[in-house]
Amino acid sequence: MSAQLPARATASLLGLALGDAFGSQFFVPANHHALSSRHLPPGPWQWTDDTEMASSIYRVLADHGAIDQDRLAASFAARHDFDRGYGPSTNRLLRLVREGGDWRSLSAELFDGKGSWGNGAAMRVAPLGAWFAGDLAHVVRQAALSAQVTHTHPEAVAGAVAVAVATAVTATEPDLPAGRFLDRIREHVPAGMIHDGITEARQLLTISDPALAARMLGNGRQVAAHDTVPFTLWVAARERHDFEAAMWTTAAAGGDVDTTCAIVGGIVAAAEDVHLPPEWRSRCEPLPDWAGAPVDDR
Repeated sequence: MSAQLPARATASLLGLALGDAFGSQFFVPANHHALSSRHLPPGPWQWTDDTEMASSIYRVLADHGAIDQDRLAASFAARHDFDRGYGPSTNRLLRLVREGGDWRSLSAELFDGKGSWGNGAAMRVAPLGAWFAGDLAHVVRQAALSAQVTHTHPEAVAGAVAVAVATAVTATEPDLPAGRFLDRIREHVPAGMIHDGITEARQLLTISDPALAARMLGNGRQVAAHDTVPFTLWVAARERHDFEAAMWTTAAAGGDVDTTCAIVGGIVAAAEDVHLPPEWRSRCEPLPDWAGAPVDDR
């Protein structure tokens, strides 16, 4: 029997998909002028692997009420669309899982046994944080389980934990000042590069230039969790109550724009007072039917 997901988890998934699809438009050179003018790129906007994998997390939560790693790995592999922009190592891992490989050994063996520290676990996790909002210790445990299916490196897991906690805090503590918001996240992130990046993001809250913040924190250009997550939390801390401002601020930093916008979109959309702009949604590719997400009219 399927569990009933809270509306905030659906909203987070929709925000993630919208951010992903919006950000993906800036890999098209003809759309670069839109950043300075803040004119929406023409539709339709297609989402990427970020949304496809987030939809699997949402589906597993809907069906089982928690992360079942075997079922999540199977869903990632079965839904894997090569044309959605997956990285080479993930493409190979999911292909091998489809062919009967053990995801545990395949994930652990990546990068000479160190595991991937990429941003893939962080990019897909926001709806999980919204689903378990109200129990941050459980958010941490479930986010780690979701990450380990493809990313076993501690920094990748820490990145997923940070994004999931940020989403949960956005949903349940909307009035936190920006600095305290980052403090709440950092309390649940183990020592390491992600933790240090959140500390630096807090110190940069006094600046308003996203390009400058990204030069200090990273913008995902390295496709690493520690090069991606701190900047997205800096944006979310500043723009949690304005989806459009959050998206334009994130995109202005360049880098792995679909992923940074997906992370920020998933966090910000979990806030009850945030409404996804209808004009943006009309340009965005719908979520896959198999995700089973109900229509959210916010």
